Amino acid sequence: MTLVTGPPQGPATSRIGTYRDPVTAPSSRPPAAPPTVTPRTITPRFDPPSTPALELDEGLPAAVELLRGRRVAVITGAGVSTDSGIPDYRGPDSPPRRPMTYQQFVSDPDFRRTYWARNHVGWRYVHRTQPNAGHRALARLEHAGVVVGVVTQNVDRLHHLAGSRRVIDLHGTYADVVCLDCGHRVTRDTLAQRLEALNPGFVEAVGAVADVEIAPDADAVIESTQGFVVADCDVCGGMLKPEIVYFGESVPRERVDRAFALVDDADALLVAGSSLAVMSGFRFVRHVARSGRPVVVVNRGATRGDALATLRVHAGTSETLTALADALAPA
Repeated sequence: MTLVTGPPQGPATSRIGTYRDPVTAPSSRPPAAPPTVTPRTITPRFDPPSTPALELDEGLPAAVELLRGRRVAVITGAGVSTDSGIPDYRGPDSPPRRPMTYQQFVSDPDFRRTYWARNHVGWRYVHRTQPNAGHRALARLEHAGVVVGVVTQNVDRLHHLAGSRRVIDLHGTYADVVCLDCGHRVTRDTLAQRLEALNPGFVEAVGAVADVEIAPDADAVIESTQGFVVADCDVCGGMLKPEIVYFGESVPRERVDRAFALVDDADALLVAGSSLAVMSGFRFVRHVARSGRPVVVVNRGATRGDALATLRVHAGTSETLTALADALAPA
């Protein structure tokens, strides 16, 4: 995933959430025009790995030996959901993306229109996806007492659908929408009905959802969003935002604390399908490594946590997690 950064593109009022404009003294001068922001791409730099990555035939027995008899916490990323048909952000074949930032969303109505129009199309696809073998394997490992819980960076709720019971949705989920002014919450299903009524025929004009490129956060790549009508809060008329942590927005402290507590309940950490490029996930790997507990990373491609990993397995998550469940939690 590539990241568009820069200062807010206009003034934003104080809202429920983590971003706040600084309080400034009143001035008699007319307000300055919003700055022109040139997006720049940030490519994360990873430290060199401490150990070579093993292919599945060697990595699986090593992972079983390392994790057997231990209670395991799991961190998952977009790579876990690719076999459900949801593309990842930083996989070897992933196209470059520039996700919208929180500042852009709250300060610019054009950005909000673009987001909701694309999400109105993409949500239909993500909403229909089903858990894959990797999700089901983690649920089986939890039911067997091997896995203590899952901290996921994904917003697709597929761990819940697979039967995992202790899941922390670190970045929120696409299934809920919150008003940034009054805090009123609605389901994404309810909002979909309102958006459909406000924009009849929009999805049909875009074309078949199956032919549209979809991102992990239900963002659909479509050519034009002109004319799309955004729904406001039906309680106060305020701004609606999906209950997802945007780039430039912080994960709520309470959620981070619960994730640390889950990780500290475990004797080992398993990372599956995440490049760990953002600090929200990487911090848990660093925390566990500093405590001397083992860290197993299963991913196709390099990750930010490779230098801290006890064992690295270069393989797909569905096949690896299924094999781990067969070995550690046989039926």
